[in-house]
Amino acid sequence: MDTLIQQVLNGLMLGSLYALVALGYTMVYGILRIINFAHGDVLMIGALVGLSIIRTLQSTFPSLSNIAVLGLATLGAMGFCAVLAIVIERVAYRRLRNAPRLAPLISGIGVSLVLQTLAMLVWSRNPQMFTQLLPLDPIEVTTGDATHAGAITNVTSLATIGIALVLMLGLLLLIDHTRLGRAMRAVAENPQVASLMGINPNRIIVLTFAIGGALAALAGILMASNYGSAHFYMGFLPGIKAFTAAVLGGIGNIKGAMLGGILLGLIEALGTGYLGELTGGVFGSNYQDVFAFLVLIAVLVFRPSGILGERLASRA
Repeated sequence: MDTLIQQVLNGLMLGSLYALVALGYTMVYGILRIINFAHGDVLMIGALVGLSIIRTLQSTFPSLSNIAVLGLATLGAMGFCAVLAIVIERVAYRRLRNAPRLAPLISGIGVSLVLQTLAMLVWSRNPQMFTQLLPLDPIEVTTGDATHAGAITNVTSLATIGIALVLMLGLLLLIDHTRLGRAMRAVAENPQVASLMGINPNRIIVLTFAIGGALAALAGILMASNYGSAHFYMGFLPGIKAFTAAVLGGIGNIKGAMLGGILLGLIEALGTGYLGELTGGVFGSNYQDVFAFLVLIAVLVFRPSGILGERLASRA
């Protein structure tokens, strides 16, 4: 097996998930200048809601195909988390838009704890086995070089990468080439002037939270599909890593969030794979989280604005 190709594939899968979640962080920060630290737990709710929908559909409509069940569950979870994100904005952040920056941070952490507790009460503390609806048969990726054995992947990983890329490109088109995208950019630059031009800032902010929540739910479904389980605490580390990805690419920068997510996934996978190989497995997958936080520290110290730079308009 070619270690480089294998780790690149693993990194692209991880990075695609981080990028989807990082988009929610960066869109909200670009408009409100706040970090929604409850965003990672929206991912967790999306995975668990999707699992509940899958179980309900399979017991009620056993003749439905696996693809139809997964598609309906994904759409249902995305819709649920879009509404949940709107509720979070209305309850936890709307009254704190002009408050000191510490206030929305504390509010977000509080919402995160509430969501984890509610998930624990509804779905229990124990990890829930996520129903595998996509084929897990190994797919060999060959290089055409007899000296390299290629790598092993599966349909779930490839679908994760493909779906994430399509949605990220779609979001870029939405931001750059639609009226909604222009309105979002206008509110990010100056909400007062935008309101004088006939744009409702509250509506744009609500839609931004809804889009971020839907993307987080999709990431939760894809993550649970890849790892085979979902639990009430599954959103914490991916949320922190997605925030790291947003900072790495440039907070407030849509393209930066995508780039940062992919890069962070590759850094984690390559670092874990090669460090584990060099140390005989002593520093393997158990240490993969270290790389994300080392990257965060390095970015904050050497380039706080991120790779592509923060995209923040000055507000008078």
